[in-house]
Amino acid sequence: MSPETHIVLNVPAISCSHCKMAIESAAGGIDGVSRAEVDVAEKSVDIVFDPARTTIEAVKAAIAAEGYPVAGEHAFGD
Repeated sequence: MSPETHIVLNVPAISCSHCKMAIESAAGGIDGVSRAEVDVAEKSVDIVFDPARTTIEAVKAAIAAEGYPVAGEHAFGD
């Protein structure tokens, strides 16, 4: 089993609880994502995923497909 990767994504279009639900559902539904938690006030998405099962690019694409483009990211660890 691969160690999980923790990344926080900056998503400026987040503004409400609907945004939160849509993004958490889209990102959290990806195989390999163990956490997708939106902070509406910070306009950020906390993602933990297994890089052996998915990529951050796939997560970003799923979020963007919901109408919320990712403007930046911060990786933890490494």
